[in-house]
Amino acid sequence: MVESRHLGELEQMVLLAVLRLKDGGYGKAILDELKNRGNRRVSPGALYATVDRLEGKGFVTSRLGDPTPGRGGKRKRYLSVTPAGVTALRKARRAWTSMSDGLEEIMEA
Repeated sequence: MVESRHLGELEQMVLLAVLRLKDGGYGKAILDELKNRGNRRVSPGALYATVDRLEGKGFVTSRLGDPTPGRGGKRKRYLSVTPAGVTALRKARRAWTSMSDGLEEIMEA
């Protein structure tokens, strides 16, 4: 199955959150960013399914951090947006802007 190169809304929001978090982009931080900035509550399962999709599309890469005692020795999965991910975000933003241009009056009515 060929992955779509288009971004869904949650994919866009996750990419934007990862960009904002820079090198600190991992699960809990991303979930907090989505909740606080995006007013969107997302389950950890939905986040990781989205991250896996984005990784499959080549829009993010991940690396495992060092194990920490506070996490029972578990390692955090840190994310970075790839240049292809930035390009996909730019295309999605251009498409959204193009589709919404001139609709302010209609939407206010």
